[in-house]
Amino acid sequence: MSRMALGLCYDGSPWHGWQTQPSGKTVQDQLEQALSQFLAQPTSVICAGRTDTGVHALNQVVHLDTGAERSSEAWVRGLNALLPHSISVQWAKAVDDNFHARFSARKRTYFYVLRHDRVRSPLLHGKVGWEFRELDIDAMRQAARYLVGTHDFSSFRSAECQAKSPVRELNMLRIHQGAGFLLFQFEANAFLHHMVRNLMGALLYVGRGRLNADELPALMVRKDRKYAPPTFAPDGLYLAQVQYEHNDAIPLFDPFQLLQRHLGLLSLTLS
Repeated sequence: MSRMALGLCYDGSPWHGWQTQPSGKTVQDQLEQALSQFLAQPTSVICAGRTDTGVHALNQVVHLDTGAERSSEAWVRGLNALLPHSISVQWAKAVDDNFHARFSARKRTYFYVLRHDRVRSPLLHGKVGWEFRELDIDAMRQAARYLVGTHDFSSFRSAECQAKSPVRELNMLRIHQGAGFLLFQFEANAFLHHMVRNLMGALLYVGRGRLNADELPALMVRKDRKYAPPTFAPDGLYLAQVQYEHNDAIPLFDPFQLLQRHLGLLSLTLS
């Protein structure tokens, strides 16, 4: 048996999240069905991060064990011929047996793409979030600075979160401005369930003037979800990158280039 790693890009809009469900309407179910057909035997995978319903991925990483010998190109072409159009394998690499898509990961990057315009765009429905109100970007950036660091993020975790600890290290939270868009870049060792969408809700409350940036530290100290702003929509959320230390087999892409490659309509000029 050997271990293979795959990189996936998918539109999460048609699916009920990543994790397998009896309905079969998840990304994991669709991939495992394609793999079982491709390899002619039941096959299961482990992913780097379980995305929620409606959440997308630019470079989700999964691994599986198999006795099959195929070229990297055969893995990509063969699986994509069996997958629905909303899911695509981007690359395939043989990895060491000690590689684990989830537990070997050291850093994860999520993007939230927000269209900031008076009127919603039907052409981008499900692909980006939308905000029509005026936003104070400087206040939002001040709020972001309070969130960076190692904190107890209980105020920003879902009630269904199964993580043993609410403490996470948020290494980066940047807000980039483009032509009619805002791009939020979140980077951490790991994320709690709904953490990014809950942080987005808080940042937008600050931008709208419904919450002061300097109230965020006290909100985190309360460690209670009920005091924080509501969860924001999943539409514009993308798992952009997963980084592994000392593993040259896993391709490392510029997440901004991936975003523009797959969402060229945005033509983001980042600042």
